[in-house]
Amino acid sequence: MSQYHFFAIMSRMKYINRWSLMNNTRLENISEHSLTVAMLAHALVLISNKKFGRELDPEHAAAIALFHDCTEIITGDLPTPIKYSSRILRNAYKDIEEEAAQQLLGSLPDYLRDEYEKLLLPKEADPYLMKLVKAADKLSALIKCIEEEQMGSAEFSRARSEITLAIEKMGLPETEIFMKDFLPSYSLSLDEQNIEF
Repeated sequence: MSQYHFFAIMSRMKYINRWSLMNNTRLENISEHSLTVAMLAHALVLISNKKFGRELDPEHAAAIALFHDCTEIITGDLPTPIKYSSRILRNAYKDIEEEAAQQLLGSLPDYLRDEYEKLLLPKEADPYLMKLVKAADKLSALIKCIEEEQMGSAEFSRARSEITLAIEKMGLPETEIFMKDFLPSYSLSLDEQNIEF
């Protein structure tokens, strides 16, 4: 009887913490980060479709986002300032991520491998959809910075400014809408969000 380890390995995403060089008031693992990115990617694609007449697949974007950092189970989370500090490191890390993805895909049966390859190595995905998934990843990082600042940590102030600038440089109208309509709520308490239970 064959045994495949893919999903047991995926369950280990919860053990990989993000922001390892930062003094966090609350740790964030790649499992919860991936859920946030999936929700945001789904929303950005819906905004794109509804506001700009595109016909992108929000569920596909969400699925790609769910797996976008799963290679870090093997590689660990390399901090952004290191990962992007030089072209050589960036390219080397990209190769390492691809090798890690291939190892993860190797833990699936043949009949599922092609389907998961579309998620772990989405080379054939719509380029604009992939931009929105990337934007969702950046929005998730920005939300983390806002939450840390809400807890009184000044550690994330510079990261917040840099991430905000990076999102703006992407020039995506979908992120502009999200940041205008939804982002301010992350700075409010539950009572201020007027949620009734």
